Amino acid sequence: MPETTRIEPTLEPLPQQASPEEKEAAQAADDADALHQAQAELASLQAKNAELAEQVLRAQAEMQNIRRRADDEISKARKFAVESFADSMLAVVDSLEAGLAIRDATPEQVREGSQVTLRQLKSALERNKVLEIDPAAGARFDPHQHQAISVVPLPPESTQDANTVVSVLQKGYLIADRVLRPALVTVAAAK
Repeated sequence: MPETTRIEPTLEPLPQQASPEEKEAAQAADDADALHQAQAELASLQAKNAELAEQVLRAQAEMQNIRRRADDEISKARKFAVESFADSMLAVVDSLEAGLAIRDATPEQVREGSQVTLRQLKSALERNKVLEIDPAAGARFDPHQHQAISVVPLPPESTQDANTVVSVLQKGYLIADRVLRPALVTVAAAK
């Protein structure tokens, strides 16, 4: 007969059922681990929250400082905005005072002194970006820089176009690109 091998059954122990106390202990250990993890995460989040709150406070303080410095700069700019202009006017004042100090000035001397003082004044105005608006006769009427005082009819032989400046009654002035005072002009009427 052929040899047969016999297989012995191996018996593995059945898993033992945990007792209720052991289950409770395991559950308590799991709960304790979860609690420790939650507490660690809470502590980490609280630290991060405190750090972010500190950053917000610093940013707010910095914004207040920037706002205060900007307000100070604006206040100083307003207060001293005319400093350059006033400095330019001092030479004009000196010239006028010197001219008035001369008691026996001839009319020619007074006229010459006035012309020099006027040149100084115009130069000071130009340095401070105050420019004349003095349109030539025949220049196109510009309502942004001119103010029409009257509209005058042109003689039939005139070659001047309608809606152009005939004469300037008073010069106007610009400061930078803004009209300080428009030029007062008479304007040619349509034919």
